[in-house]
Amino acid sequence: MARSTDWLPSLWMEIFNDLLDYELDNEDPWTLHFNYSITDKLTAQEKNRGWKICCTCTQAEFKCGSCGKTWFSARVTVLFRYRLRRGRGTIIMRPFGQSCLTCQDEFDLPGFARKTVEDSLVKVFSKIRKNCYMENDDNNDIDAAPSPRRYTKPHKSTLCQACKEGICKQDDNDDGTAG
Repeated sequence: MARSTDWLPSLWMEIFNDLLDYELDNEDPWTLHFNYSITDKLTAQEKNRGWKICCTCTQAEFKCGSCGKTWFSARVTVLFRYRLRRGRGTIIMRPFGQSCLTCQDEFDLPGFARKTVEDSLVKVFSKIRKNCYMENDDNNDIDAAPSPRRYTKPHKSTLCQACKEGICKQDDNDDGTAG
């Protein structure tokens, strides 16, 4: 299966809509939005309004906007904020970028495989069922099944947008195994 190096919000929207009725089997409408400046810190006012955080680490591919170089990363941070208020659910997501090792000029957004998007959204839906609907989730061990290991270069915090913003917290001495 070919991997995309392009950031495609439409892929996330398509999969979100495909999974929504199955994963959140209720009458409440839910929407997915993108915001490229949200953080993992909630103000007291945001907490009072019911916002919650789900931060995931997944894998993706990148393409440098300057030199065209592509690379795979097993340490890609995706941040979600979500809430259910007055019978309407809202999810806001932010993918974090990485800089090219050669150019190091700006953060490029990741391109995700379809399966990665599905897995990430299933995790968020699981959190929503637990925190918004108080459901016990038998599917909470999503990470229990091992995925094939893919060896990557060690994480470089200087090239990670989430690290620069204090969200990633991945050690530079990581052994670089993905999976």
